[in-house]
Amino acid sequence: MYQRARLSSFKKVSRWARPTSFVLAIAFLGAGSWLALKGSPADYQQGETVRIMYVHVPASWFALGVYVFMALSALVGFVWKHPLADISAKAAAPIGLTLTAISLATGSLWGKPMWGAWWVWDARLTSMLVLFFLYVGYMSLISSCDDPAKGLKLGNVLLILGLINIPIIKFSVEWWHTLHQPASVFKSGGSSIHSSMLIPLFTMASGYVMLISGIWFIRMENEFLRRKIRSLKLSEWAREHYDDRPPCSEKESCDIKEAG
Repeated sequence: MYQRARLSSFKKVSRWARPTSFVLAIAFLGAGSWLALKGSPADYQQGETVRIMYVHVPASWFALGVYVFMALSALVGFVWKHPLADISAKAAAPIGLTLTAISLATGSLWGKPMWGAWWVWDARLTSMLVLFFLYVGYMSLISSCDDPAKGLKLGNVLLILGLINIPIIKFSVEWWHTLHQPASVFKSGGSSIHSSMLIPLFTMASGYVMLISGIWFIRMENEFLRRKIRSLKLSEWAREHYDDRPPCSEKESCDIKEAG
């Protein structure tokens, strides 16, 4: 009853949240793209390449944010046994992996004209690459186990242990001497970015939030359907193998291996 109540509540929210998220995503991303290309000036040092920032920076923010969300979902699943916690983390994993890939790819494109190389073993870039492998490791782990529940538990352990990489990514530019620029948006004393660039950046970030939310709702519903289909297949298999089998007589013993 507890699981059904939680599931029905989620479906009620998803029914209106999913389309709303996509409508807002189109609006924010469209406005943000226009502001980034037309309303934002070129940088006096980086020139037009600075516009990569409007894709790269939100992708980097939410690559970390999605991972933290997944780790918190795993923690809720461990402590409170919430029926949607494991599904939530599993549904978010491909989203976080895609955002991390976008962050690494756009960072490489941005780094080439600035640093003269597509890739450097910078502390920020290397820790982001570790995050990419954490996503890959989680998805591989939960899909490689024959028992889905066991796979999710092992994946949750990896998620929680991998949280140690998040502060490393965040503070890597302060702890070590790196080529990557230090924090310029969220820092003590206020942002050092002019509003003509900050407004398009936050508009694009809002579009990312809405798009991530919409995709997450879809993946959650797909996972519900996948589990329902699996449950129906198991029920059908059980009926075929057990329901039609004659009962054991007093002189016969039921061979469990044969029944399986």
